Amino acid sequence: MIDLGRLRALHAVASYKTVLAAGEALHCTPSAVSQQLAKLERETGATLVEKDGRGLRLTEAGRLLAQHAERVLATVDEAEAALAAHRDTVVGRLTVVAFATACRALLPWALHRLAADHPQLSTGLIEANPHEGLEALHRGHVDLAVLDDWPEVALRYPPGIAHVELGWDVADLIVPSGHRLAGTTTLAAVRDERWIAAKAGDVCHEWLVRVLPGVQPDFHVGEFETQLTLIAAGLGVAIIPRLARPAVLPDGVRIVAINPAPRRRVVIAWREAAAARPAIRAAERALRESWVQASAARASRTVNAPA
Repeated sequence: MIDLGRLRALHAVASYKTVLAAGEALHCTPSAVSQQLAKLERETGATLVEKDGRGLRLTEAGRLLAQHAERVLATVDEAEAALAAHRDTVVGRLTVVAFATACRALLPWALHRLAADHPQLSTGLIEANPHEGLEALHRGHVDLAVLDDWPEVALRYPPGIAHVELGWDVADLIVPSGHRLAGTTTLAAVRDERWIAAKAGDVCHEWLVRVLPGVQPDFHVGEFETQLTLIAAGLGVAIIPRLARPAVLPDGVRIVAINPAPRRRVVIAWREAAAARPAIRAAERALRESWVQASAARASRTVNAPA
């Protein structure tokens, strides 16, 4: 009989290409992954991997078994969810992957609520951009994903992934307090500004260069709070979602509304095979409650806030 843990090791190597990356995904050492693969080869009587430079390459037998492993692991996921639903108890381990703003603005309240309501549930949190988060969810390395999804650079959800909308997060233009713009503007009117943006590869950077073709930001920083300090120093402007803004803006910046308002969807996603798991349903409820809390806070951050 083939051991499920060894199938997981093979599936991880097939997904991540190296034993080191597979070990990180499975939260174990590379040596443990290699041992699992060696035992799986003895169990099956087949050579499943071979060296390829510093990495590993699946043999034809390895690729065949890895394809079956993905289906087997999905079926096990579904069976565990069905059994948990039958017991109707929120137990086990739930790992959430979320984009940076959600980690700060939504997950602390939601995870605290889960801990208070369901003490038998152990939780974990990983910060990642939405593309990485969706991939980790699809490969079974996390249980739930909280993603930001801009319509202009919309995410593509793989087969077997279910998702629901938490709500929409509006973004505004943030400018230095002495800037010529005030009130309301349009994206076209700010094309020639000096831009402060997220790092290349981040979804917010992808969105900016998609909606303003030809724009080349001078500053690439991941943290929105750092962007605000650069704006306060008079170095440029940025578009920042309201969920990402601190309750009190730093001195030296001003908010300018954009018409039509840019906005992103905030989405919860999970594997369809695990949909019946009570922990997934409990996490969705907690995140919806957290969204209501965050929405109330955002409502107080009016567009006409003083500089």
